[in-house]
Amino acid sequence: MSTQPVALVTGANKGIGLETVRRLVEAGFRVHLGARDKQRGRAAADAVGAHFLELDVTSDASVRRAAELVEQADGHLDVLVNNAGITGPVRDPHDYTADDMSDVVQTNVVGYVRLIHAFLPLLDKSGDPRIVNVSSGLGSFALFHDPDRIESRAGTPLYAASKAAINMLTVRFARLLPHIRVNAADPGLTATDLSGDTGHSVHDGTDAIVAFALSAPGGPTGAFADRAGDLSW
Repeated sequence: MSTQPVALVTGANKGIGLETVRRLVEAGFRVHLGARDKQRGRAAADAVGAHFLELDVTSDASVRRAAELVEQADGHLDVLVNNAGITGPVRDPHDYTADDMSDVVQTNVVGYVRLIHAFLPLLDKSGDPRIVNVSSGLGSFALFHDPDRIESRAGTPLYAASKAAINMLTVRFARLLPHIRVNAADPGLTATDLSGDTGHSVHDGTDAIVAFALSAPGGPTGAFADRAGDLSW
């Protein structure tokens, strides 16, 4: 069993997930890099000194198997970073379908709950367990109603709704699991595939995620923040 702190980051073969893995490895964590694609996942893990974990957040069987492998390797989990997500289609509002919404929710919301459920027993074995849910300011009602914020003008309804759901899941789990610090991190507009390479660097986009992951015992729980600080819900 490893004596290092142990983290798992989902959707981590590129972009924000991969940068989060890299920074946690640099901080001294043993990191499981979760990804669906074996070839890309292994290459990414090798590049940053992490351990590849085949993981499809939409599959009960895949997530259960991943939890079994982490238990066998480490016996506990200190930090779970729920990052895997999709934007869904961008369409004329007349053309959005229930299937479009279902696809987004299955990955962005149900996937987070699936991971939390599967890994709670391992988090319970940590002396300082933390869950970081990667959310977005697009899920904030307050920011949507602020005309000076980009969140009032950008974002699809499907993706934004999924992130609003994640925000509520975060505060509810934080209250129901007082022994685990559960927080929501907004990367902001970050230059990745999902944003069409528009925005700040992935390093800047992971600042809030890493801050929550590395926060000392007694740190915040039930919080929502970006790299500049707390955000309005």
